[in-house]
Amino acid sequence: MIKGVLLGFACYAAYAISDAFVKSLHGTLPAYEAVFFGAVLMLSALPFIRKPGDRWIEVFKARKPVLWWTRAVSGAISNISAVMAFTALPMAEAFALIFLLPIFVTLLSVLFLKEHVGWRRWSAVVAGFVGVLVVLRPGFRALSGGHLAAMVCGLSGAVSVVALRMAGAHEKRLSLYGAGVIGPLLVGGLLMLSDFVWPSFHQWLLLAGYGLLAGLAGVLLMLATQHAPANRVAPTQYSQMLWAIGFGYWLFGDHLDWPMLIGIALILGSGLFTLVREGQVTSWWRRTRLV
Repeated sequence: MIKGVLLGFACYAAYAISDAFVKSLHGTLPAYEAVFFGAVLMLSALPFIRKPGDRWIEVFKARKPVLWWTRAVSGAISNISAVMAFTALPMAEAFALIFLLPIFVTLLSVLFLKEHVGWRRWSAVVAGFVGVLVVLRPGFRALSGGHLAAMVCGLSGAVSVVALRMAGAHEKRLSLYGAGVIGPLLVGGLLMLSDFVWPSFHQWLLLAGYGLLAGLAGVLLMLATQHAPANRVAPTQYSQMLWAIGFGYWLFGDHLDWPMLIGIALILGSGLFTLVREGQVTSWWRRTRLV
């Protein structure tokens, strides 16, 4: 159990450092081009994800193709919007809005899975959206496309999670990981054709850090869920906020005021409560292969 949780922390540390690499591009490359090259490098994790007996065709092929494509497309939208959000916003602010994902999952689960949600999780949903209003403060501060991109990232990520729930335990890890890589690779590759920019040597280094660390994080997450239940590993993702605040301050000169910190705390608290509560009252954590 402890080993799995520690691997979860290592996984999300790798994800956070990966995000810092892509933010260091400062928008000098189109978001979809960064996502394309990141996905190409994430393919390097496939030999570690693949188990004996798995066929390489299963990277592209799933038992439920509609859900595979749903995860592929939502993964592409999530990755592209995440890069846009990190480019435009302080890392902690971008993460706070992206961490609306568990709240969106709750809403989508009610709509599409007919899942019963009690008053505790509904209270967490309300608290999360109050936190969004505190962070954004519409009418009191200028909002940008980065804020919209961060929320789109959270929503598209929630669609991917709901598709994962619907797939259940029947899909292989190779197929699940493949959807999360092939989708961004195809969509990013198509979008970058019209205005492709050849990266400089420095940009190649940043792209390498972005893609390879994201691939490493995928492998660490797989290992984590082999040693601990998924509902124990998932909350470790909130450690990314500590990395975001540290990187934002030391590397990018980000500064957060008190209202924003309060809003971030509300969003994180509601999301973390939602994850913990779901682990107690729903069975999907025990029957889903988390990647």
